[in-house]
Parts: sequence; structure tokens; C-alpha cells
Amino acid sequence: MHVASGRMGPEEDKALCSESAMQLVGAVDLKASEACLALPDDSGTVPFSPNIEEIITECQPDVIIDFSTARAVMPAARVAIKRAIHLVIGTTGLTTDELGEIDSLAKEYNVGVVVASNFALGAIMMIHLARIAARYFDYAEIIEQHHHLKVDAPSGTALTTARAMIEARGKPFNQPAQKEVSGSRGQQVEGIAIHSVRLPGILARQEVILGGPGQTLSLKHDTVSRECYMPGVMIAAREVVKRKGLIYGLDSLLGLQED
Repeated sequence: MHVASGRMGPEEDKALCSESAMQLVGAVDLKASEACLALPDDSGTVPFSPNIEEIITECQPDVIIDFSTARAVMPAARVAIKRAIHLVIGTTGLTTDELGEIDSLAKEYNVGVVVASNFALGAIMMIHLARIAARYFDYAEIIEQHHHLKVDAPSGTALTTARAMIEARGKPFNQPAQKEVSGSRGQQVEGIAIHSVRLPGILARQEVILGGPGQTLSLKHDTVSRECYMPGVMIAAREVVKRKGLIYGLDSLLGLQED
């Protein structure tokens, strides 16, 4: 079952319908105006409603995939976890307190919850490689670009990348000496300047640039369509039922260990 039929919803429908070991049993959207949602492979319809409790009762899902909004996630998560339903959440903007509440509830009700800022496998590898490189460079910056309808800046992926790099390095990055014009250097995260671009014509891009004496290292990932997220979402949906508590990010699900 999945929450939201917006920009990610159609891709989720197609991905779930193509997975032989999974079955899409229902969908939720606050704007749902019909009682059924037609499946993209023409195999039939599933219940469709703005009321998550009604859909849960009717469909009895094992896993809910939620790519809605930070404001909508917590009420839905509380309902689902207390019904012993596993969750895959791709919404950014959740606070530390909210993540802590999800973890506590998941452990209390013996379910798994995967929360990730990005499900594109290439983006996960970019973050992993940035963690490794962070130990060997003293300066780093991130340029993240997204479509003009994205409401948060910096992106959750950029913040996740910066925090992972700081953790791997064990201390802040150096900042170049400068006479700064207020706001011109982007948001600072312990020495890493994150520059956000929001324009139509872009889906998602991120470049991590690390600098040292006489050299730079660039790690770049481009998202050209939303189908790139689906392999990661399907991995999370398969693995979350085997876990208990909060799993933040796909790293552990992919077997990526710190080097």
C-alpha cells in the first residue's frame, strides 16, 4: 500500500505491479475523489481513499510506502505503527524528535521503519564515496539543484551528505578566508557550504566538491527521471519487514560499511 499519488505515486504503482513478490493492495491521497485506483498494468483496481485508517482496515497491508509531506507523515505513521504495519518513508524534513518518536513506537509495536532522504542507488553511492573522501580533504562544498516546486532548501540529501562527511572526518571542514556578502555562500554545515538551485527544467542533481593543495575531487549524481528511486524503494519494502525499529538511510540495507 502507498500513501500519496502525486509525482511519486505513478512510479510506485508501476514498480509495485512489476514485482512478483509484492502486491499493491490500496492507495491513500487527500485529494482522492474516487473509491478505486486503476492499476497501470490493467490488472484491475485497488481501494483508494483520503482516509488512511479506512484503507488500512479494508486492505490489511504489511507495508506502507509514504512519500507525502513532513506534516502528513507523523499522523499516518502513528496510525500505521500502532496497527503493526511496517513503513518506508521517503519524506524529508522530519525533526530529530519526530524520528525519535518513530523509533520508539516501532520498537514498542515490533515493526520496522525505513526513513531515507534519497532512494536513488547512485545517490546513496555518492554519499558513501563522499564519506570516504572526507577524511582526506580539508575543504568541501555541495551544490544541489532541484525543480522549482521543491519546497525545502537545502535538500534532505544535501544535508544528509554533509552530516555523513562531518561524521566520517570527525571534525568540521576548513572554511576559506573571505569577506562575505551576507547569504552569498549558502547554508553552512560545519565548514561545508551548501548551495541550492531551484529552477524548472531540473529534476535533481547534486555535486560534492572536495579541495586540497593543487587538486579537487568532484562526485556528481544526476536524476533524470523518478523511476531511478524505485529500485531503492523496492529494496526497502522487502527488507523493512525483517527489521525492528528505525533504520535511517539505505546504507545498512545495501551492506555499505564504513571503510
